[in-house]
Amino acid sequence: MSIAISTQPLRVLKQQKPTRNEVNGMELAERKKKILSAVIESYINTGEPIGSKALINETGLEVSSATVRNDLADLTNKGYLVQPHTSAGRIPTLQGYRYYIDNLMKITPVTQGGREYVESELYKSADSPESILKEASGVISRLTGCTAVTTTPSGEESRIHRIRFVQTGSHTAMAVVIASNGIIKTKLFRCDFLLNPELLTVFDKAFNEIFSGMKLSSVNRPFIQTAAARLGELSMFTPGVLVAIMEACETAKEVSVYLSGVTKPLFMSDVNFLNARNVMEFLNNRHDLAEMLENLPLDTSVSIGGENSRTELAGSAVISARYRLDGNPSGVLAVIAPVRTDYARAISILECVSDSVSTLIDELIEI
Repeated sequence: MSIAISTQPLRVLKQQKPTRNEVNGMELAERKKKILSAVIESYINTGEPIGSKALINETGLEVSSATVRNDLADLTNKGYLVQPHTSAGRIPTLQGYRYYIDNLMKITPVTQGGREYVESELYKSADSPESILKEASGVISRLTGCTAVTTTPSGEESRIHRIRFVQTGSHTAMAVVIASNGIIKTKLFRCDFLLNPELLTVFDKAFNEIFSGMKLSSVNRPFIQTAAARLGELSMFTPGVLVAIMEACETAKEVSVYLSGVTKPLFMSDVNFLNARNVMEFLNNRHDLAEMLENLPLDTSVSIGGENSRTELAGSAVISARYRLDGNPSGVLAVIAPVRTDYARAISILECVSDSVSTLIDELIEI
């Protein structure tokens, strides 16, 4: 599936702190910026080095090939480009990519038709935040051609919005914990006595009076003991219910990770199988993956190669954005891609999906 990008510039992504190039006083002249940008964009599109004559055609610069060769040599000496072979053209280094992303890259928004496609795909699964985010990882992977990962909102600051009970048998029922961030978790419990709708209505009133508005992280064993005391004689019938609610809250506050396109690193045009294996092994470690994603910046960001906190991603780029709940940054949408990737396109797609995810989850929470 391809998606069109409009021709109107959105913005240029910049790091929050000065880049290494700016600190070292290595700001480039305008012609060299244009040449560097052309080299990188050509390499992203073709995977091939580019020389001075082709650059003149690409950029429309009215200068001689010798002038362009001198600029290429200077950019190489400064560490932005490298010449793979003596007779070859240039390709970007990690430093060159970094300068391009921070200073030169133009990001254009997804077209209206593209937005409508994203919204229609996500709307098919808009019955819970989890299903929206699971579908979002699939949409992002299909549109970028890369591995995509999404996370549920962190539940550490979330509160219990409501508790419901659903009977599943004569002695069994489910406690349904609905959190303020829209996450819904269930836990089965069993009673020694016969359950009926009237008794579950009593449970509904009693437990919501105690638990409604409580932080998920506060529902621990000491609080459960306090809740039992508040229930009085009813607590004799509900030890299993209290434990079920506590366990559902523990699950609700955990960050869940959804992955799509896990094997895509193996099928890239210039695949490095060692890098691909490292990435895939890391993706299987959900705990470390979730921790890395939660530590990513709150704004749209790109980390390349050694900038990544995990050595398994030293040959990759991580492009991330956050969706928002009630206007505040929440979970992560990310692409794990080769270093040679179309960063502007990936960011445009991530931000488009982020907008739709934010809207759909906010609508669920309001309901």
